[in-house]
Amino acid sequence: MNESVEDVKRVFEEKFKEKPHLYYSPGRINLIGEHIDYNDGFVMPAAIDKGIFFAIALNNSEKINCYSVDFDESISIPLSEVRKMDGWKNYVLGVVNEFQKLNLPISGFNCAFGGNIPIGGGLSSSAALEGGISFSLNELCNFRMNRKELALLGQRAEHNFPGVMCGIMDQYANMMSKKNTVMLLDTKNISNEYIPLNIEGYEIILINTKVHHSLAASEYNQRRKECEKGLEILKRGLNIQSFRDITNRDELLPFKEEMGDKIYKRCLYVVEEILRTKKAATLLKENDLTGFGKLMFQTHEGLKNLYEVSCKELDFLVDAAKENKDVIGARLMGGGFGGSTINIVKHEGVDSFLKKILPAYKKQFNIDAESYDVKVVAGTCEIDN
Repeated sequence: MNESVEDVKRVFEEKFKEKPHLYYSPGRINLIGEHIDYNDGFVMPAAIDKGIFFAIALNNSEKINCYSVDFDESISIPLSEVRKMDGWKNYVLGVVNEFQKLNLPISGFNCAFGGNIPIGGGLSSSAALEGGISFSLNELCNFRMNRKELALLGQRAEHNFPGVMCGIMDQYANMMSKKNTVMLLDTKNISNEYIPLNIEGYEIILINTKVHHSLAASEYNQRRKECEKGLEILKRGLNIQSFRDITNRDELLPFKEEMGDKIYKRCLYVVEEILRTKKAATLLKENDLTGFGKLMFQTHEGLKNLYEVSCKELDFLVDAAKENKDVIGARLMGGGFGGSTINIVKHEGVDSFLKKILPAYKKQFNIDAESYDVKVVAGTCEIDN
């Protein structure tokens, strides 16, 4: 998973004997606000310099020819036969299906793609794939959809073909991000505020556990159902419309017995994380990065103990980060049950942090974790060819 734009362009030209248009579609980090994008919460994502490169051209036919450089797999299918398939093909075809449902005159196309984003690392490679396909086809077919519309189309594609009932965060961050800026994204109103990310003297370091427990997809959808059940009880009891209408965790207490322990814990986490994310935005505007980092640690505790989406590998990495004086914040990032941790580390302490934590992880689990130093970049875009 380490293809450059030149690699992808070369493969396209070898396969299809023509010159392509080139696009970059980024993965994303989420600084804080985890598992609340499908609960009307606030999240704080940003696009990163780990993503997918696309070489693509319309082929004046009724056929899709698409090749994954990373997986060395291809698909050739008529537009009239678009249907659900396995793996990466589902994300490509899911986007095409959504264009077709809008009755847009989509053309056949040739495409090769590959990148440097780790699959299953919690950096939303799926949204990067959806975003690259939708953005490029929107431009090449002249559909004139705006970035927000494309983000919503990508979300629908993920719901309808892979069947993951994701919130809007990943696709929105992929389309709407700006360089050196995070977004406070309001997932209820689907609007955002841009906040400059001033982290001079610090680096954002991701550590990929290299594990992806099979629970992830089923448990993700299960958490959604548990939150929906809890919210129904709260709507009746508190006359509210959304978790965001709750301003104090104590408001949940009278409903603990009716909810049962598990649903109560899920709802408690959601309420606390929405409040935490709003506070985090204030701290970021005040350049209080240390205070921000403390909230990240609190989020991990909530994900571990209340939402129960962590695992021993993630907990090991966060506990080790917490003991390091150069790390001011760390937590699991993404769906959980594997994937990556996100860490804010003093620039001068990055090397010693990694030299200590990676061998310790290897010793504990006999797995070679991977680390990435990521920069915040703009959303999906065309690359000069």
